[in-house]
Amino acid sequence: MDALDMGDKLEKILLTREQLDAKLDEMAAAIDAEYEGEEILLVGVLNGAVMVMADLARKIHTPCHMDWMAVSSYGSGTKSSGVVRILKDLGTDITDKHVLIVEDIIDSGLTLSWLISNLESRGPASIEIATMLRKPDAVKVEIDVAFVGFDIPNEFVVGYGLDYAGDYRNLPFVGTLASHVYAN
Repeated sequence: MDALDMGDKLEKILLTREQLDAKLDEMAAAIDAEYEGEEILLVGVLNGAVMVMADLARKIHTPCHMDWMAVSSYGSGTKSSGVVRILKDLGTDITDKHVLIVEDIIDSGLTLSWLISNLESRGPASIEIATMLRKPDAVKVEIDVAFVGFDIPNEFVVGYGLDYAGDYRNLPFVGTLASHVYAN
């Protein structure tokens, strides 16, 4: 799927595939520097982080393992519901491991704050966060994020793992939807 496939549903492209790829190179280099001599466990947050995690993991030179969690605080709308549920838990014991949570986007921070508390209770050596996108104007809970790709405006975005009602995750860029798509 690309911009042409979207027709009048795409308002604008915020970040191109090339911009995303260049930023992943920078993030991977920073992660390698931070974890030199260590092994890390990348924890991807499903479903949105699939693209970021896959691309970032391939660029990291530090030895790493990968696992996935699925937590939900979104319905099919454009705003967080505020209720967090674990849909899929880790299959890895994280005791004494260096955990790097990989996110597609941080907006309110509520879900991520809950996730960090949950993982901290499992006794990791450390927990850090890497996110491709962050919306500083939407933050409700301050979270220390070690690796940030881009700060973006508080707009509803899709593509590169981000969806609207399950659609548009496979776009190779990050863009905004035309308001008529979600105004109903």
